[in-house]
Formats: sequence, structure tokens, C-alpha cells
Amino acid sequence: MKTVEYWLARIALATLSATPLPVANALARFYARLLDIAIPRLRRTALQNLEMAGFAGRERIVTGVFDSIARLVVSFARFPQITRETSGQWIRYEGLENFESARGRGKGVLVATAHFGNWELSAFAHAFLTAPMHVVVRPIDNAKIDTLVEQRRALSGNFIIEKKDAARGILRALHKGEAVGILIDQNTTPEQGCFIDFFGAKACAGTAFVKLAHRSGAAVVPGYALWSEQEARYVIHFEPEVELTGDDVQQDTQRVHTRLEAAIRRHPEQWLWIHRRWKTRPPGEPAIY
Repeated sequence: MKTVEYWLARIALATLSATPLPVANALARFYARLLDIAIPRLRRTALQNLEMAGFAGRERIVTGVFDSIARLVVSFARFPQITRETSGQWIRYEGLENFESARGRGKGVLVATAHFGNWELSAFAHAFLTAPMHVVVRPIDNAKIDTLVEQRRALSGNFIIEKKDAARGILRALHKGEAVGILIDQNTTPEQGCFIDFFGAKACAGTAFVKLAHRSGAAVVPGYALWSEQEARYVIHFEPEVELTGDDVQQDTQRVHTRLEAAIRRHPEQWLWIHRRWKTRPPGEPAIY
């Protein structure tokens, strides 16, 4: 089965990289629709999440989520073709001064990002547009697909840090004043996190991120690559630095996620609502999914 998955991934990437861009975009939307049909629980989960979060137009938003996935996959398929010279056709900055100011402190930058917009292209292009960064990733269960994905992620010069042994690599990079991008928006267990308010419901969020910020003194800067329909390209938004207490893990975790929630509310169709984000419940609360 894993071999079949690998070759399906290879074929999909090949068709999206070898065809003209308008054709690739149409193909990717078709693939995303197939995913939507083949795994109906993804849409059900997204609709349930959106209802809990109080959004209207939920079906439209979920369709937008699959369109967002399609755009991400097209750019990922074309990583080998994107160069320093052509990256501007795909993406530009907004708020780069926020990142540069944080980096200028010399203690490194923790980029708080999420499965929001195009997290793959954001890090990939940042290496061309500014400087390579370190990216924390969770290995994909299929080892062959994981190798394929990691090879592409590193094509622009970025450094991959595997999540299972991340703390040492992150602290080493921050000590050198470098930037580390970490996806902060996934569900976790109470042993690894704490409960915060997220879209009006309690969500269990990992605390390692702010603990690393406390220990290193690194600046925390939210950053997301969001699709601009007007420009037909992505915009990397670096927000102003999140001011942390420096010692209150729960409060600082809340502060980072409050900023993430505000960004998602502005562009709900670009966040991965299909994830069971609220799976871990506080003691005594019933399961949501």
C-alpha cells in the first residue's frame, strides 16, 4: 500500500510540474475534489469545526480549503523549477521589517506559523528572498514519500529539523541568531501542552514553542504565506513580534494562538479546518468528534 501511495504521489507531482500552469492548477483542483470525495470525514470535520467556531458560509469555506490545498500542491510540485530569480513571481513580502527587527536582536527568531495558506512555499521562498532558515517537520509515515518531500523542502537551502529530536537543533540554530519556523496549530496531548481558548473553545496547544522562546530569549514573530487573488501570488505576512511574559507558559501560549486566531478569521478558507484540532478535551468534557 505504501508503495502505491508513493507512486501516486510521484505521478501527481509529475503531472503538476510538467504541464502548463493553468492546466496544473485545474488538475490540482480536480485532485483536491477527489480527496474531498474519497475521504468524506475531512469535510465533515471541517464543517463541525467551523460550526463550533461560529462561522457562516461553512460549505463555501470548506471548498475554499480544498482550493487552498490545490494551490499549495502546485507550488510544491514546481519547487525544482523555482529559482532565486523567479521566486518573486510566486510570492512577495509584507512586514519583512518585523522579521528583520527581531533578527537584529541577535538571539534568533522563532517564526510561529501554521497549516495556513502555503506553509511549504513560505519557508522555501524565504531562503531565496532573505536567507535559509531551519524548518521543524514531523516525518511522514510513508518513508518513501517523506524522503521525496524532504528533498524538495531543502532545494532552496533550508535546513530540516525532525520533530522527534527538535529541541537541541532549534536551540543550536537560535544560539547562532538564525530563524526557525515551527507549525504551532496542531492538536496535542495534555502531557505536551496546555488548554487555551481558540475560536471560543478549549484547545490543547503544545507548550514547547514558548518554552524554547523563554529558554533562548528568541523573538517570536508570526508569519504566514497567504494567497492574494488580486495579485495571483502569495504574500508572506510577518506580523509584529509577540510580546511574551518570559515565564508564564500558559499565558504566552495563549498570546501566540490569539494572534493566529485573528489571522485565520481574516482568511478562514486558507486554514486547514479538516484537522481534528479540538480532539483533546479538558477532563470531564465529552469528545467532539
